[in-house]
Amino acid sequence: MPITECDGRLFKEALLGSLAWLTINRDEVDALNVFPVPDGDTGTNMLLTLQSAVEDIRELDEPDLSAMARRASHGALMGARGNSGVILSQIFRGFCVGIGSHTAVDAKGLARAFREGADVAYRAVIRPTEGTMLTVAREAAAGAEAEAAKTTDLTQVVRAACEAAATAVERTPEQLPILKQAGVIDAGGFGLQLILEGFLKRMLGEGLATFERPATQHARPKEVQAPSAGWGYCTEFIINGERLPVDDVRKEIQRQGDSALVVGDDSAIKVHVHTHEPAVVIGYASGVGRLTRLKVDDMSSQHHRLQGESVRRPASTKHLAVVAVASGDGFRRILESLGVDSVVGGGQSMNPSTEDILAAVESVPSNDVLLLPNNGNVIMTAQQVAELSKKRVRVVPSRSLPQGIAALFAFDFSANLEANANAMSHALGQVQTIEVTRAVRASEVDGLKIAENDVIGLLNDRIVDAGESPQGVVQSVLKRIDAGKVGTITIYAGAEAPEAEREALCTAIATQFPKASIELQSGEQALYPYVVAVE
Repeated sequence: MPITECDGRLFKEALLGSLAWLTINRDEVDALNVFPVPDGDTGTNMLLTLQSAVEDIRELDEPDLSAMARRASHGALMGARGNSGVILSQIFRGFCVGIGSHTAVDAKGLARAFREGADVAYRAVIRPTEGTMLTVAREAAAGAEAEAAKTTDLTQVVRAACEAAATAVERTPEQLPILKQAGVIDAGGFGLQLILEGFLKRMLGEGLATFERPATQHARPKEVQAPSAGWGYCTEFIINGERLPVDDVRKEIQRQGDSALVVGDDSAIKVHVHTHEPAVVIGYASGVGRLTRLKVDDMSSQHHRLQGESVRRPASTKHLAVVAVASGDGFRRILESLGVDSVVGGGQSMNPSTEDILAAVESVPSNDVLLLPNNGNVIMTAQQVAELSKKRVRVVPSRSLPQGIAALFAFDFSANLEANANAMSHALGQVQTIEVTRAVRASEVDGLKIAENDVIGLLNDRIVDAGESPQGVVQSVLKRIDAGKVGTITIYAGAEAPEAEREALCTAIATQFPKASIELQSGEQALYPYVVAVE
């Protein structure tokens, strides 16, 4: 029997098909990239965005299509990764606009929602470019509208959208010179085509377990010359607040970079921009509201890595690679300076997903990978990645960033994977970690009474002290350590630790441990004003 109505439950099932199909084909989409992209590749970005949309509706049993679509749209916006992810989130947003308050739609209503999805996505991009996923979204909507004028069968409408999308994808090299130069189709457009195909597969009743990888593989890209000034930095964040001036932010972000996307409303604005001055962009945005999900990626480095992997040396280019988890741009820079190939953002209060870490492991140019979780809550996730990856992955179970850094000092590139994993794991016990943060609720731990918002100090993951000031708690926790066994104390200052306070803390600790070497580094981590390594 033809399907003539789409309600919330059908939409959810079809979206699960989209997720399954894009998951299977993610590597194929990623392989089309030679251009610098944030947080991995286009396929990964779109998949993580779609996963976020699905997670918001996975447990929802809601026949109302408008309610289901709103939840999915919110999830997509909050989880949007990179340029392609943000555009995908806007397609979701426009789809909601097209659905309106309808609890279900017919063929024409679904085609109208596809059209609105494309239109909203176009409006979200400050300088829309043809030959991208925007073009594919528009052509898919046109195909759906044409079919809806002839039939009431929803599967025929979605099939027409898929066919129009596929045709548009194949034309993208003729519309965008850089694609023709590289010899590829547009990765984002192909990702959108896959999402529509998965949607159709599920509507036709195909079980998720029966989905298979398509036989046709697209051509791999040729080398693309980087601009003389480099690609710059892909900068992403969400501005949170009240009565946020979306239009003003959009104008200012457009002025400060390229590939600018500014979407959202007066309570949350998602920003994506390519700029050579990320600090300027972040400084402006922090004056508008509270920033979350901040990521800054060096696209020139990504470009060189992708060129090296995809063009010059299709096989592994390193004997060993290292992937690490870290919170804070300062810690990221420190880890990269110590030879880490890929740093996954995350840590306390924002643990990265298995997918996040797996994507990083798969991206590094080696089949042998050492993985540093650098957080007790991330170790199990890292172990799952080791089981899922086709590469040989060994987890060095670091429970803190100081432990991870200590492990890196034990790394020997001339040694093999197993020898390094053993040596680095042994090095974890050579450092003690102090972490200082604020209590989110009143409690009592091991006889220590803690009031809400007290500054608390942890020594090797165990709460041992509470006080009024971060620097006071650091000094108090340090008293628990035998001064005679302390050779080096490294203080990693968080993003909110005042400069004057940092220097005063160093001076005080130098007095407390006159024979120790005291170092101050900028970790720029959130929530923890100080993380201290004692060796």
